[in-house]
Amino acid sequence: MHRLPRIFLPCVASLVAAGTIAGVASATGGNGAAQPGYSVVMRGLDNPRGLTFGPAHGNGEHDGPGGSALYVAEAGTGGTLRCTTLRGTVCVGLTGAVSRYWHGRQERVVEGLPSYAPFNAANAGAVGPSDVSFDGGRGYVTIGLAANPALRTALGEKFGWLAQFDRGGNVNYEVDVSAYEVQANPDLGPVESNPYGLLAGAGTSIVADAASNSLLRVSSSGSISTLAVFPSRFYPHAGSRVTDSVPNAVALGSDGAYYVGELTGVPFLAGEANVWRVSPGGASEVYCSGFSFIIDLTFDRDGNLYVLENASGLGGPFTGTPGQLLRVGRDCSRTPVATGLPAPTSVAIGPEGDAYISVFGTSAAIGEVVRVDLGERDRHDDNEWDD
Repeated sequence: MHRLPRIFLPCVASLVAAGTIAGVASATGGNGAAQPGYSVVMRGLDNPRGLTFGPAHGNGEHDGPGGSALYVAEAGTGGTLRCTTLRGTVCVGLTGAVSRYWHGRQERVVEGLPSYAPFNAANAGAVGPSDVSFDGGRGYVTIGLAANPALRTALGEKFGWLAQFDRGGNVNYEVDVSAYEVQANPDLGPVESNPYGLLAGAGTSIVADAASNSLLRVSSSGSISTLAVFPSRFYPHAGSRVTDSVPNAVALGSDGAYYVGELTGVPFLAGEANVWRVSPGGASEVYCSGFSFIIDLTFDRDGNLYVLENASGLGGPFTGTPGQLLRVGRDCSRTPVATGLPAPTSVAIGPEGDAYISVFGTSAAIGEVVRVDLGERDRHDDNEWDD
């Protein structure tokens, strides 16, 4: 049973129409999400999603902090190529992008990626580029779908693909990830796909398909296999309704295992999201439980786990309820290190030990990336990477 497609489209569109998301923006003064201890490093982004650090020049060389740049996937604003009905009217364009921040300069390094957004919804809640990752000097980006792959005929463009890009911004659509859902249907539910979280490395890409509740391995030859499937759950206390896992984030732990965060689906109950540990062989187990609406997770260089919750209250995700970043201990204890985050969608830890978080992640034009001082600077002797 799949619930993710209901998240980014009609849900967000209705919130914009009601002014909920605009209310979050005005609560921060309309001039950024910065709070004490936060600073805005990127702004003016269109539905910013996944973050990562990668080579500044696309040549695969990491020569210390100066050679690492911050990249963000922008889901775009839809467009005017065509409109179609997909749980409401959506319009398609090539407005998706990947932007880079390096040495104080923000620029789009990849443009023209597929994007669709609800009609008359201020381009909020777009579906398009979802995450970005690097394998040496090669950049990769997942293009979301959030629908049955059969609907791609009406959408056009390469939604549901894994694309590779080079230092010149040239894009090669390498693997049709959503086609695998049609062929294999890993969770044996309705056929829906949304390639979201991405981890590239050693010639292999790991993709979290949030709508198929699965973690997929994509080989260097482009073949796809199922690494893990995350079960739906039955909640007697919520009207006997089943909710999906909705895995949308993956990170590599120091033990060589993959750690996967789940958003969960409707009825969106707080405290029901898990962090899963998946061995390279595919054995999976719940690592820590009791989170709410996980949207991303990552590790710092010391092996500390950070979990980003899209919303930290009872309102559910994408409702205007602020999110938070948690530091998670090895005993699953958790410490909030950043709170009050408006519509956060991704987190990455920088070379100097600070956290970088994409916020206003379901809004066009006002998306930002903020830097949060985690107090880790005294533990590392790196110079400021962005000076």
